[in-house]
Amino acid sequence: MPDQRITPIHYETLVRIFEFDGFQIRRRKGDHIIMVKPGVKRPVVIKSSPKFVPITHIHSNMLTARISREKYFELLDMAKKTGKK
Repeated sequence: MPDQRITPIHYETLVRIFEFDGFQIRRRKGDHIIMVKPGVKRPVVIKSSPKFVPITHIHSNMLTARISREKYFELLDMAKKTGKK
């Protein structure tokens, strides 16, 4: 697993990752999806345009959500098993 790299993923997959971690969609405004979780001070913001989220955006959201790389890849596997994208 240490060789795994974070790569751009579809925004719907990223939303599922954060939902598996306990985040909920609070609102949508334009191409922004705002997600919140009790205990996390700042919301996670995911843009739906472009459809594939850049690595820097994923990393920034991981820091905001306090998700480790290991946890991210666990959640990514779960999201891929349950979704289409």
